[in-house]
Amino acid sequence: MSAVLQTELAADRKAFYDKIDKANVTPLWEVLHNIITATPSTPCKPHLWKWDQMWPWIQEAGRLISAQEAERRVLVLENPGLRGRSSITHSLYAGLQLILPGEVAPSHRHSQSALRFILLGRGAYTAVDGEKVTMGVGDFVITPSWTFHDHGNPSEEPMVWMDGLDVPLVELLDAQFMEKGPQEAQHTNRTEGDNLAQFGNTMKPVEYRAKSRTSPLFWYPYGRTREALETLAQAHDAHPCWGHKLQYTNPVSGDWAMPTIGTFMQLLPKGFKGKDYRSTDSTVYAVVEGKGRCRFGGETLVFGPRDVFVCPSWLPYRLEADEQAVLFSFSDRPVQQALDLWREAF
Repeated sequence: MSAVLQTELAADRKAFYDKIDKANVTPLWEVLHNIITATPSTPCKPHLWKWDQMWPWIQEAGRLISAQEAERRVLVLENPGLRGRSSITHSLYAGLQLILPGEVAPSHRHSQSALRFILLGRGAYTAVDGEKVTMGVGDFVITPSWTFHDHGNPSEEPMVWMDGLDVPLVELLDAQFMEKGPQEAQHTNRTEGDNLAQFGNTMKPVEYRAKSRTSPLFWYPYGRTREALETLAQAHDAHPCWGHKLQYTNPVSGDWAMPTIGTFMQLLPKGFKGKDYRSTDSTVYAVVEGKGRCRFGGETLVFGPRDVFVCPSWLPYRLEADEQAVLFSFSDRPVQQALDLWREAF
């Protein structure tokens, strides 16, 4: 084709594109390579939030604003590739929440599902739909979608936990709702421990009928989880990529504990050097015990207790442990699996 004809065709195409653009129409062939890629293409980047840096900032936030004023006193962990979006991955939110002795974080509910994973302290409580549970380090607690919840700290020490929510997913679907509670703190009408007694012993009340896909067990105490991991480690060889890893489940259905967020706990033996692993679900890790590294090609994140780090979608990474390490993690794997999208490689 001559240069003259090419120039004329290019001009005709531009005129056509400009014309249809006025009607909010765009040609697929001009954008196809950006929207359907050969492999996942995410702006999410690997990143580590060191506890030694975060803890002074959390304490400063405690001096500057009360839990009541803030409603939730949280420092949001924004992925460096997603600044301004209040997201740690494309689909998930994470933040570090502080509640000081004597404080109450007021009751509210929202359509987003939430988890909290305790990083520091013991003695604060969460109340979920009328039942209170006292929390300690390593505990995993669920706040199901549209359930009233509040937090209080009658202990003498500050409490910090990591919040994980499906905020970006719910926002994508335009399904956001929030409502403040009728009073600051719920009236708790059930004995503490009732929920664990009903659903935490591989049994359930015979009259129980599921009303939600979220686990009816909302408190998974660390003592039980840690014991299970130790038994697993004694009885089985470590997986070459993730060591000894367990998935939190709904004890009634055997499915995920939360319908939109997958949650896990894993143990890395001392000296563990994992092989490369990647999956389509970007994963957020919180370190409970031990020290080690997460390697991404030429980048290394050195982690210790209470640190939080994120591994982006489809980026190979490997875990290493200098001493026995225990890691909690969460991702959007349940959603991806429900939509037949999830993939892993190792």
